[in-house]
Amino acid sequence: RRGVARTAPAARPRAEMDADNDWKFSQCFGEKTALEDLNEADVISAVEFDNSGSYLATGDKGGRVVIFELDGHNSVESIAAGVSKTRPPLQSPLEFKFQCEFQSHEPEFDYLKSLEIEEKINKIRWCRPSNNALFLLSSNDKTVKLWKVFEREVKTVASFNIPEESRRHGAMPLSHFTGAAAEKADAGLAQRDAVVVEAGKEQEPAFFKTLRIPHVEMLKLKTESRIMTATPRRVFANAHAYHINSVAVNSDGETFLSADDLRINMWNLDLNDQSFNIVDMKPDHMEELAEVITAADFHPTHCNLLMYSSSRGSIRLADMRAQALCDVQAKHFEEPEQPGNKSFFSEIVASLSDIKFTNDGRYIVSRDYLTLKIWDINMESRPVKTIKIHEHLRSRLSELYENECIFDKFEVVVSGDGNNMATGSYNNNFHIYDRYGKMDLCIEASKMPPKQQMLYEEQGLRYDDVFPASGAAAGGVLGEKSAGAENDVIDYNRKAMYMSWHPQQPLLAVAGLNNLYIYSQ
Repeated sequence: RRGVARTAPAARPRAEMDADNDWKFSQCFGEKTALEDLNEADVISAVEFDNSGSYLATGDKGGRVVIFELDGHNSVESIAAGVSKTRPPLQSPLEFKFQCEFQSHEPEFDYLKSLEIEEKINKIRWCRPSNNALFLLSSNDKTVKLWKVFEREVKTVASFNIPEESRRHGAMPLSHFTGAAAEKADAGLAQRDAVVVEAGKEQEPAFFKTLRIPHVEMLKLKTESRIMTATPRRVFANAHAYHINSVAVNSDGETFLSADDLRINMWNLDLNDQSFNIVDMKPDHMEELAEVITAADFHPTHCNLLMYSSSRGSIRLADMRAQALCDVQAKHFEEPEQPGNKSFFSEIVASLSDIKFTNDGRYIVSRDYLTLKIWDINMESRPVKTIKIHEHLRSRLSELYENECIFDKFEVVVSGDGNNMATGSYNNNFHIYDRYGKMDLCIEASKMPPKQQMLYEEQGLRYDDVFPASGAAAGGVLGEKSAGAENDVIDYNRKAMYMSWHPQQPLLAVAGLNNLYIYSQ
């Protein structure tokens, strides 16, 4: 990986740069369905890898959670490896297979507020595995549930008096016979031996001299025939008056937070009857409301630190050691608005849809509608890098406002080493960037071979200046693409909003409507 260069690096050959960023389609789960025939309940609304990278969970608008596991990995061994701090790294190539599916949430109705509560899964977060079982949190608009996923033990009755083969042919034990039949058995017929008569005639049943008492034993199943089941362990409800937009598990493994538009609550995984309100942005009079919470997350290593973003484009870092109610932030990250860019849509596009820490906790990656920003946790005044994603849509903001696509919330994910990040766009496209803003790889999520458009910023050169024969995204420096960088006809119904980056390998899981696409480098 390249470090931060103090001098502008020389442009590398195109073949070398393409080899470093050669992402290929790996797998697809889901059926190809025409948009008009698509069942809304099948649309994927959440994607998340577990910390070990051995499991992948998805949630959909129908309230279902589907779990996939690495093909060829034993579940018990994988769970044990997830607990161990010295687990060996997973080796490429990685392929996933279906493990189990369960109904997490059901549609509900709040009679006091006359409000329908959708079953749609908003967030999925994995907890620490324990006792050869997986644990995950799933949330809809109002309720968070803790699920335990484990391999179910299947019991069967064994040690019958008659072998399975004999029972299939109707053989019966000695106790079912009397008189001549019993005497015939005592006369010397071998136990469990059937008397075979002439061809074409029926076989006489086998007889036994002794009886055995059947007993219950564990059924040994093959690896591919394992039965996985999910049971709800706890339900964390009645703590949010507004829709839950974020769920994050703390690094201590014991607590997690849930955030709605105005409050952030902290829970203990073992207690579902009480929570602590750690952030409250609700004013005394709702007319004074100036901003709402859009996302929240814990620091990856310091359990006392958390951050949350607002609809005004600011990020607040809070320290729970300072005070119980973290209304006064420890740090405030916000970029001053340019006076000439003020418009009716300014506040809407400035709203942050997602924020993530890098694994080392040094940088914060934020996503708003038009840009992706990288913040140094030690510098609050401005981001260290701003990458323009939807700049070609700036002229279409009126159209996007009318069809309400301007309120779409695109997630951002960060690679395990913190050097790369990915986020989605329309036409089922998703973008992969490096931390230094030198590369923008655009891939369309589909079952076809990936169509890649790559932009580089080397010595301030345009892409077509470096590679004039390519013709892709001609005339645009990184992030400042014309409408030609994306298709002129934009399908706003096909959008890659949810994705997850594998914690160890360069592997991305991207949701596109009712399909889950997996890409690897």
